[in-house]
Amino acid sequence: MVSGAPPKRVGLWLNQTVGSRGLAVHIGVLTGGGDCPGLNAAIRAVTRASLDQGWSVTGLHDGWAGVLARNSTPLTIENTDSFLDVGGTLLGSSRTNPLRTTESYAKAASVFDDMGLDGLVAIGGDDTLSVAGALAGDGLPVVGIPKTIDNDVPGTDMCIGFDTAVETIAGSIARLRSTTMSHHRATVVETMGRQAGWLAALGGLAGGADFIAVPEQRSTRDEFVAHVQRRYEQGRDYSIVVVAEGAEIDGLEVGEAGVQATDEFGHIVLAARSVGESLARAIEGATGIETRSSVLGHLQRGGPPTTFDRVLGTRLGVAAVGYLAAGQRGQMAAQRGPHIEPVPLVDIAGKTRPLDDSYLDLLSLFA
Repeated sequence: MVSGAPPKRVGLWLNQTVGSRGLAVHIGVLTGGGDCPGLNAAIRAVTRASLDQGWSVTGLHDGWAGVLARNSTPLTIENTDSFLDVGGTLLGSSRTNPLRTTESYAKAASVFDDMGLDGLVAIGGDDTLSVAGALAGDGLPVVGIPKTIDNDVPGTDMCIGFDTAVETIAGSIARLRSTTMSHHRATVVETMGRQAGWLAALGGLAGGADFIAVPEQRSTRDEFVAHVQRRYEQGRDYSIVVVAEGAEIDGLEVGEAGVQATDEFGHIVLAARSVGESLARAIEGATGIETRSSVLGHLQRGGPPTTFDRVLGTRLGVAAVGYLAAGQRGQMAAQRGPHIEPVPLVDIAGKTRPLDDSYLDLLSLFA
């Protein structure tokens, strides 16, 4: 962990409930990493819950970049209420990583003194929450809310944005199926999913794909070829194959450019692998069957949130403010079954939640 000197006020917070000093309480909120539907519901909920406590709340723009730049806007019911059903984030986002240097971490930690913040709600995936966890580990009043369409944050059943993204994938596959059937071809649909196959698996199953490849289970080029060939020999003259961008396929040549490109958290940019296009070319070359590829890309992040994501964002936002009010800093609001429960940020740091093994059995059954 990169660590800087803690803020001067940290001693005041360590063993106290936020607001217990009898002073005006000021809460900050940010959204970091990739955007997704449902973030605005969470921002709205944090604002409502904070104002209900008699606190003021400030939105920090563009994730941790806004923390470092002290770029912010006061939040009110009036400037957050109309965004409940709007995708993206009204605060903006970035993949800025304050943990890269001692200086940037110290700058992030000093935002509490510089802006007079008594608490901070960080809404993001594993990267954003890793920064939140580092700050909380230094005694700062930080709590987290999990969001990522990949649904790979440990400790929670669902992340904000995942439900909407799965609906988008399933709907896209349904549209692609009609044109694929009409032309008696095969179509390879590439979804997001760096290390976890939640999107490909659930979106593919709901969309009726006949072959799904996920990062948790290696496959081979020959398996795809044999699958498509077998369908045509059986008189089923079309095929919909779904592949996660991070899937490992033995025998398939993919692009190398992405291996050299990384973001501030050190992640390889997988889009340049072109796994979907490479697989489509391989299938057509081996079978002679016309095969197209469709990369859903950022379509999976866009559009209005489903009702589930609106409600989830609302519940998690209210819970996060409640943790600050109760002095439960260093916690992430998580959905576990029907309940929202606190999970220590330290328990999820540096970890990824893979696709549950039970889904692998389903994938093989419907191939």
